[in-house]
Amino acid sequence: MTLALVRTPIADPHTLLALVDEHAVWLAGTGYAQTTVRSRRASLRHFATWAADRGVSHPQHLTLSVLERYQQALTQVRLKDGRPLSWGAQSHVLGALRRFGQWLVRTHRMPTNPAQELVLPRRPRHLPHAVLSAEEAERVLAQPDLTDPIGIRDRALMEVLYSTGIRRAEVLHLQLPDLDVSRGVLFIREGKGRKDRVVPIGDRALAWVDRYLREVRPALVVPPDPNVLFLTRRGRALRENRLTELVHLYVQAAGLGKAGSCHLFRHTMATLLLENGADVREVQEMLGHSQLSTTALYTHVAIGRLKQVHSAAHPAEKPSLHPPA
Repeated sequence: MTLALVRTPIADPHTLLALVDEHAVWLAGTGYAQTTVRSRRASLRHFATWAADRGVSHPQHLTLSVLERYQQALTQVRLKDGRPLSWGAQSHVLGALRRFGQWLVRTHRMPTNPAQELVLPRRPRHLPHAVLSAEEAERVLAQPDLTDPIGIRDRALMEVLYSTGIRRAEVLHLQLPDLDVSRGVLFIREGKGRKDRVVPIGDRALAWVDRYLREVRPALVVPPDPNVLFLTRRGRALRENRLTELVHLYVQAAGLGKAGSCHLFRHTMATLLLENGADVREVQEMLGHSQLSTTALYTHVAIGRLKQVHSAAHPAEKPSLHPPA
């Protein structure tokens, strides 16, 4: 989520708006990803414009009271569909403000950082909205039309999502050298947080990728080869929104009564691994989560072993107490 820009910076280089642009240049120069720089700049420009409209245009005018008013204003922001900003969106904006304040202090624009005193909203502990059983996952995977080369591509792509649990952007950015068939692993370059990692990929997913590489990809390539693993009919990398739409349609076609797209496979992979005895820290490493608490949410969905304990230990579950057939 990025907040819309409503005004261009004015000429005074000491205003908050001008310093936001300078801060963005500094972020880019210190190695932050372009998407991070754009997102933070947009969020901070939204704040600086809001503050300027209230007579707060320079860093020396920033106080904790002003920042708390802005934090309250964020709770009143509504998206195009009428929904409020999510916890994640609000935390992103306020976190950007904290780091901007740190930069202002470090560059001697302010003596202290009032944003450091902001109390960030508490993170809600929402469980994944939908998770597939192993049988349901197979039904989704069986939806592509394998008489169409694009159907083979889509089956291979979804097999990769299901086997590895990688994110949508990560599967779209896969390059041909990132697939190590001999070791059965994928190399994820600059995943979330610009972190590289290596994840295992199963034999079945590798077999589908091999079929795609032999039968489909050569016909899709438009020289010069972009080296991207999964290509469109025009030989280009898939767009994120297009992939979301494709997978969503396959989930719908399976008739499961569940909604979701690429992340549904991520949720499913993590949950099924935990249900079948995988250690939560190992799953954390595969998913690329920076916090164990994020991965631990899946333990609340993976109730297979809890049901076994319940059936074995609950007094009412004794066969002699079941109603007659």
